Amino acid sequence: MKPSENEVRKCLRHVVNNSHEKSLNYAVNYARAGLGMIGNSLRVQCLYVLNNMVYWRGDLAKEVRKTLKDFTK
Repeated sequence: MKPSENEVRKCLRHVVNNSHEKSLNYAVNYARAGLGMIGNSLRVQCLYVLNNMVYWRGDLAKEVRKTLKDFTK
């Protein structure tokens, strides 16, 4: 099942809240921008976030990555 836009925004907030992680340096700015988007713009922004969080590790990272991937399909 495709995640809702609210679930996606929650994941984007997780990225912003973990801005201290060096592996998220560019993803944080893309996530901040995505918080104000809807529809196809949000989907495209999620692709940018996904491409810039490839080195982020951990359970939260897995959850965020899965949600964003499911949303962009």
